[in-house]
Amino acid sequence: MIPATSRPGRPRTSYAHAGPSPPPSRDGTFATAHARRRKRLHDRGVTTVTDTDNGVLHGLFHPETTAGDAGGHEQVVLWQDRASGLKAIIAVHSTALGPALGGTRFHAYANEADALADALRLSRGMSYKNAMAGLRQGGGKAVIIGDPARDKTENLLLAYGRAVASLAGRYVTACDVGTYVADMDVVARTNPWTTGRSPENGGAGDSSVLTAYGVFEGMRAGAAELWGAPTLAGRTVGVAGIGKVGRYLVDHLVEDGAEVVVTDVREAAVRDVAARHAGRVRVVADTGTLIRTEGLDVYAPCALGGALDDESVPALTARLVCGAANNQLAHPGVEKDLADRGILYAPDYVVNAGGVIQVAAEQGGGFDFEQCKAKTARIFETVCEVFAAAKAGGVPPAVAADRLAEERMTKATVNVPGPAVSSPSGL
Repeated sequence: MIPATSRPGRPRTSYAHAGPSPPPSRDGTFATAHARRRKRLHDRGVTTVTDTDNGVLHGLFHPETTAGDAGGHEQVVLWQDRASGLKAIIAVHSTALGPALGGTRFHAYANEADALADALRLSRGMSYKNAMAGLRQGGGKAVIIGDPARDKTENLLLAYGRAVASLAGRYVTACDVGTYVADMDVVARTNPWTTGRSPENGGAGDSSVLTAYGVFEGMRAGAAELWGAPTLAGRTVGVAGIGKVGRYLVDHLVEDGAEVVVTDVREAAVRDVAARHAGRVRVVADTGTLIRTEGLDVYAPCALGGALDDESVPALTARLVCGAANNQLAHPGVEKDLADRGILYAPDYVVNAGGVIQVAAEQGGGFDFEQCKAKTARIFETVCEVFAAAKAGGVPPAVAADRLAEERMTKATVNVPGPAVSSPSGL
């Protein structure tokens, strides 16, 4: 664990750990000595993790005892910049296949423990996603703690860029929930290992387009498995979350002849999609209503994770689940609950890999959208491979996908990460 901090006028990195505790104070009160130590670190600008939930920290080094194998990470960095208000966590899960690649999530977490847990889950998911996408990239993820609508500033993004740059290429960042192409343009000014930038700044633009396309291809594979034809024509598809990815997915579904039902907590997003497809899209009040829609064939969770849990799975009327959201399974065992109900689940990190395929391609220069689209189209074959492996092994598709990804990572030659993109002048 390497908590890091920088102060205006004197950038520096400090180290704190959750290892041996300080000796007791002279009066024998351990807690008092520990509190004094924390205060000294705080006064020096060092963020320490010793107050974080013990279960989260234990999972870093003992993944075998952690639900969902959320631990086993190579490196976790906590970075604080007081001048800008930045509080960030960068989690590198694996570099077996190459430098860790994953987006930056900007979210108003309830507490630091929740932020750390999210970074660990998401970074692990990126290792598996990149492996199944056939990329020479490991898995990593970063989270920025705060409300992006209130706390996001140019100085904060520049400070975040310095945090990522401190890893010297072990982690390559990109967009995620709460961060956008314009934000990555700013981050790239202090960090050469930034993807998801605008075309004007050497990037390929919004990766949501290919993410949605990959989900659509995964959905076609699910349709072929269940109904014998790779099309959603005449099927009723419910899309929960019509933001950056969901709205493009709706475009594909409408074009393919599906009947689409949507919901989103943001009224503006609902109005936009309804206007784009007047008379072709039906709107319902909330996700609970959507998953209970009579005649629903496919459910596409496209918002935040945990959509498939002990409450939603028993209520699902769909026969296929295939969506863009990360970490859709709320806890281990949900994949079996789906299988027991005869619901086919297309593993999220397999079908939503279109975006990471795009940002990975940015790094070599000479980005070719059509080439990336062709690679994203192969998600169809990958999902078919997962379904076949699940049948052969007598396991749910989520388990089969994990095994395939782990096999690819195990076989990989460990790389020593170097610069993933050329450093812009002045850095």
